[in-house]
Amino acid sequence: MNSSRIYPYAALLIGVIAVSTSAIFVKLTSAPAPVIAFYRLFFSTILIAPLFFIKSLGELNAMSKKDWLYSTIAGVLLAFHFILWFESLNFTSVASSVVLVTLQPLFAFIGTYFFFKERISGIAIFSGVIAIVGSVIISWGDFQISGLALFGDVLALAACAMITAYLLLGQGIRKRHSLTLYTFIVYGISSITLLLYCLLLHYPLSPYPMQDWYYFILLAIVPTLLGHSLFNWSLKWISTNVISVMILLEPVGAIILAYYLLDEKVILPQVIGGSIIMVGIILFLLEKRLKKLSTNELKPAS
Repeated sequence: MNSSRIYPYAALLIGVIAVSTSAIFVKLTSAPAPVIAFYRLFFSTILIAPLFFIKSLGELNAMSKKDWLYSTIAGVLLAFHFILWFESLNFTSVASSVVLVTLQPLFAFIGTYFFFKERISGIAIFSGVIAIVGSVIISWGDFQISGLALFGDVLALAACAMITAYLLLGQGIRKRHSLTLYTFIVYGISSITLLLYCLLLHYPLSPYPMQDWYYFILLAIVPTLLGHSLFNWSLKWISTNVISVMILLEPVGAIILAYYLLDEKVILPQVIGGSIIMVGIILFLLEKRLKKLSTNELKPAS
């Protein structure tokens, strides 16, 4: 595998590690979920702005009406993904919430088939099912706790559907436009959506403890700029299917961080489920690699 193929996968791995911190930072803040989401995207947009105005301002002319429409919808979907997911953390554990919000193959396989006509092999479906089974095992104990825990699980699953739709919309746009342009527009639209949501529902934007502001900024830098932005960068070379399966690693990282930083216990189902997720991801990536090798072998020599 040459470097041009390695880099997107390396970026994906770094992105997964970065987004694993998101639930931890959210749990450590005292602000309401929509406010946390707003400041996360607002600070992300501010941090990207200098690079956008220096490098990508002229690219706006190349944006078609369809690109603007899809970017706007993607920004709104991202906003409500964060609202629903952050809210779910108030009702259920980090493990269950993160597991359910990363069950994206369920939606991504269907979405890429209908919107991009991507063929899905039996092995790809099987590996996705394996990873999903692992995710269900991790969260099984939480399903039994209470109605509130179940409500949190439903919120996380809805957030999962929205982030998958967000990635599907970005897959086409990222092939035509730069990462800086796309992320600045989408994060900006998402920030505006979240601001309106907070104002309409009377969520206070201040005051909050200084510690919360540190976590708002960390959420912007680590899981957003290092996490989501790397996912968006990878979309130019890698399908939403691949990204959605790789993101299933997030629960493993989040559970480890929750154990050390939040004193959340790691139980046997989480260990077993995490191991099964790893098997599913490895099988999926091996299948993709073998398919590329067979395709290259069938190409006529130039």
